[in-house]
Amino acid sequence: MNERFTHNVRAEEAGVRLDILLGQLEELPSRAAAQRLLSGGYVRINGEIAAKRHITRAGERIEVFPAPPEEMTLEAENIPLDIRFEDAHLIVLSKPAGLVVHPARGHSTGTLVHALLGHTAELGKQAGDERPGIVHRLDKDTSGLMMVAKDDMTQVALSEALKVRSIERRYVTLVHGYISPDSGIIDAPLARHPKDRLRMAVSDHPDAKQSVTTFRVLERYMAGTHDDGYTLVECKLYTGRTHQIRVHMNYIKHPVVGDPLYGRNHPKADLGLSGQFLHAYRIAFDHPATGERIDLTDTLPPELAKRLRALEPESMGRTGAGDEVWPVIMGAE
Repeated sequence: MNERFTHNVRAEEAGVRLDILLGQLEELPSRAAAQRLLSGGYVRINGEIAAKRHITRAGERIEVFPAPPEEMTLEAENIPLDIRFEDAHLIVLSKPAGLVVHPARGHSTGTLVHALLGHTAELGKQAGDERPGIVHRLDKDTSGLMMVAKDDMTQVALSEALKVRSIERRYVTLVHGYISPDSGIIDAPLARHPKDRLRMAVSDHPDAKQSVTTFRVLERYMAGTHDDGYTLVECKLYTGRTHQIRVHMNYIKHPVVGDPLYGRNHPKADLGLSGQFLHAYRIAFDHPATGERIDLTDTLPPELAKRLRALEPESMGRTGAGDEVWPVIMGAE
């Protein structure tokens, strides 16, 4: 948290201990962070410093002030990077599943940021000291293409391009069940889950942010003993909210295979995957410095490709979009 924010307690939030309520808000990363702010006197209720165990009442105005930043030293680490494009201004790389993008609680080393520092000292600093070069992020267990800025101007330009939706980002995902229409749009705002701060949820709360995902069906697979079939889908992001594709697919009753937060959590139905079947396979944008059109694709990681090939006997046929995308995600046959 870098800026002061306020929150007016709603009727349904009344009667909750203050640290629990704060820990559920999107502005704070955890209940522990809320407790540290309370202990330091950085939280006020109706203008008065809040007690640690304050029980909230409807209509109360909560003000949360940023604590002084903790000293943090990022050190370069020798972690291999799969770079697909690089020049003096930016990098496009393929992030493997399992790699956290930037330092956070429980991940103070071994992140993509540490790997980037081991590769170059030139990284944009506009996203904060803990996120040098970072323009956008992928979840830990989501693989695929990411942009990294090597200077401040490029970092700002790419961030603005994301906001105005001029950067094309396409993902491929395998979901549970049979999606009947060949294409569709999911326009459903997202907010932090009211009871579980690790999750996001479709919400009509005033604080919810517009979230838009379009999809195209690539291939459908027949139901088996342990599942109700699968659908291979290409998703295109028009916004970039936390867990957006995962939440949106779960919202339409087709959760991502292997998703530990929003999925079925059935090992056999999840094809033995240890994380979600979600891969950022394409990114396209105009280079902010040169104007060159950068359009890159990335094949599926071997584990995901193997699981997809194992489903081929159950295929009900590819769509036209599937014929287009399959050779891109599977590579040379």
